[in-house]
Amino acid sequence: MAPPAEGVRSIKKKFDELRAELHKVILGQDEVIDQILVAILCDANALLESYPGLGKTLMCKTMAQILDLEFSRIQSTPDLMPSDITGTYIIEEKKGEKGFKFQEGPIFANIILCDEINRATPKTQSALLEAMQEKQVTVGNSTFKLDTPFFVLATQNPIDQEGTYPLPEAQTDRFLLKIKVTYPDPKTEMAIVDQYSGRLPKTAVSKILGKEAIKTLQAYAREVPIADDLKRKAVSIVTSTRENKELIEYGASPRASIGLILAARARALLNGRSFVATEDIKAMAYPVLRHRIILSFKAERDGKTTDDVITQLLK
Repeated sequence: MAPPAEGVRSIKKKFDELRAELHKVILGQDEVIDQILVAILCDANALLESYPGLGKTLMCKTMAQILDLEFSRIQSTPDLMPSDITGTYIIEEKKGEKGFKFQEGPIFANIILCDEINRATPKTQSALLEAMQEKQVTVGNSTFKLDTPFFVLATQNPIDQEGTYPLPEAQTDRFLLKIKVTYPDPKTEMAIVDQYSGRLPKTAVSKILGKEAIKTLQAYAREVPIADDLKRKAVSIVTSTRENKELIEYGASPRASIGLILAARARALLNGRSFVATEDIKAMAYPVLRHRIILSFKAERDGKTTDDVITQLLK
């Protein structure tokens, strides 16, 4: 059941407190923070793309502290093995007898930051697929359930593509959102320099939510009302990606339609509204679609980006 209007206002207040705590450590990046929160409310994974040094790791780690969730970081490299992520069986001696014991890998946490995911080999990337989709890992003949809530926040660098393995379409489709982390404006960058170039203060952040509160909010997000005409609008945006062959070679699947409506509901709740508005659909179309469409040769030749094409579709 969706929360009443008073409940929605109190939820917004909670998220305002969360943002305020996060801004003690991360300056700017409001849109990025909101989109990560949308992914969490949708119980989904997000792909963050940006240049090095923009605070992605610090942002994810601080977010985990504020949400009171266990955080784990995986640094992707070409020699990273699937067992380095999922865990493996080790021989353990107990009371003179030897036996196998499962040693959990870093995937057994609540928020997983998979840094530079496109540097891992396809075999290792595929080890994440089951965890991302099924919330479980299989090692040998045994299947282990992951603790919930569970999110993978993966990062990739748009430059320096040497030694990288592009994510296959099946895996990028598992990410609800592709979030672009951009450079801060000069004023914000000046504040960052002032905060971090002097004596580094230990900024303590408070815990705002917990596991059970997050699960409750996820249930609320799925119940936010959306009018039928807005549902049709969301679906028509996605289907237009398959019809506009002049700009798009391959369009988005129905999973994008589901994701767009879920993300719009979560954004409405995040902003203290008890219903989905047109602005929610338009705002979430970019992160939901930008990794699910492949541009045509003509669009690339004309120098268009995926965001340019999405803007054109929204018009």
